[in-house]
Amino acid sequence: MDIDAIQRNLRRFNPKLVSFALKAIKKIPHFRKKIKEMVRKESASMMKGIEGSLKPYRGSFPAYATLPAKGRSRSEILNIMRKLRDREEAKWRKGFVSGAVYHGDEAHIDFLNKAYAINSQSNPLHSDVWPSTTKYEAEIVSMTASMLGAGGAGAEDVCGTVTSGGTESILLAMKTYRDRAADERGIRKPEMVVPSTAHAAFEKASQYFKIKMIKVPVDREFRADVKATRKAITRNTVVIVGSAPSFPHGIVDPIPELSDLSRKKGIGFHTDACLGGFILPWLEKLGYSFPTIDFRLPGVTSISADTHKYGYAAKGTSVVLYRDADLRHYQFYKTTEWPGGLYFSPTFAGSRPGALSAACWASMVSMGEKGYLDAAARIIATAEKIKKGVAGIPGLRIMGDPLWVIAFGSDELDIYRVMDFMAHRGWSLNGLHKPSCVHICVTLRHARPGVAERFVKDLKAAGAHVRQNPGEKGGMAPVYGMAATFPDRSAVSDMLDAYLDTLYKV
Repeated sequence: MDIDAIQRNLRRFNPKLVSFALKAIKKIPHFRKKIKEMVRKESASMMKGIEGSLKPYRGSFPAYATLPAKGRSRSEILNIMRKLRDREEAKWRKGFVSGAVYHGDEAHIDFLNKAYAINSQSNPLHSDVWPSTTKYEAEIVSMTASMLGAGGAGAEDVCGTVTSGGTESILLAMKTYRDRAADERGIRKPEMVVPSTAHAAFEKASQYFKIKMIKVPVDREFRADVKATRKAITRNTVVIVGSAPSFPHGIVDPIPELSDLSRKKGIGFHTDACLGGFILPWLEKLGYSFPTIDFRLPGVTSISADTHKYGYAAKGTSVVLYRDADLRHYQFYKTTEWPGGLYFSPTFAGSRPGALSAACWASMVSMGEKGYLDAAARIIATAEKIKKGVAGIPGLRIMGDPLWVIAFGSDELDIYRVMDFMAHRGWSLNGLHKPSCVHICVTLRHARPGVAERFVKDLKAAGAHVRQNPGEKGGMAPVYGMAATFPDRSAVSDMLDAYLDTLYKV
């Protein structure tokens, strides 16, 4: 019996009961060995099936498992890179990718590339050599803070740093709360309270920094449950988290209620606006309704916002903001006893590519308020078209009431096979689980004429195809199906190990 068959059988039983039974069975050495071997074989089979899509250039381009005896010419190397770029560019330029490329206009990309080239050697670690980079980063932080409620009463001292991306912004914020709680409250077993829909980076922070993660449920509209959050708070809670919006379903959590709860308890509150920080302020100006998310709320003590998403900067920059410098100081790294001299850095990295910060600054200054406002209007208009189209497809339903990140599932169809069909039509969408669904994160690429209509047309065809061919196999559907239904989470983790191993095969 394979994993697919086991999954079909397991759906007949209570998941908690099945999980309990599996844990008991795995304590028996013979069965533990058998289960592990079965999962290993199934993972290998799955990876073999998708390895071709992960490694599409084998046989078409030279591969280097070791250094070439003699270096290849620069012109030859650049020619190879151009050919690879050309193969990959068509999909995202046409708007067939969920998120990933948020602007993508050729003139904008050329502009950022020029800004990067001018600053290609800069490194903010050496602020005495490249003070221009510290100028760019200070202004990036200030502009972002101003956009997110800084400057008002109680938010006069908002500050922050530039990071390498949303994950680093989140990791740094969680480390900051851990260290402050240890220093000011003597907490040695810190806990964070997060919605079940919070970004995986919070779990990464939990693992890296030994902060116990307490997950609270979301309601039927996929918003964090305030009552459950209140019950989850203990004397060891160092931070509460809310998403604006959540990555899976694009729903803005009740940030006012959550942050007020934090304020009354004397606990830090972090708004994860990595996805929405550079679009929600402009949607608010356009009249769209959602909870306030930023420093206008007295309980919000930090915010993460990704400049490399709807800030339209090149990949590799984000911003983490704090209500005051005292809190930010717990993020900084300093050592005074190293023989190499005084060493200090604001983020995890030592040396960093100052060119990315320069390109980020260039993007923000060139866009201006009007540029961001116009982009937000185009994106939300496109999202409305897509939501209306999805709602009209038999068997599909939209999860909650999203703004521009649109998740949809089905009680009638295997949604992962719908996703596979869309992949055959050229679309790269995000598969989600708990519950099983798929989402499209709308960007300026989708706001181009005809893209939203093409998406709805292809999705309608996907639904009809899956309905007519319910037993069809292949693609990523078995992988997502296993992740969504198989109760042995260590088996799913083993499968992900196999996937990551495959990525590093030459």
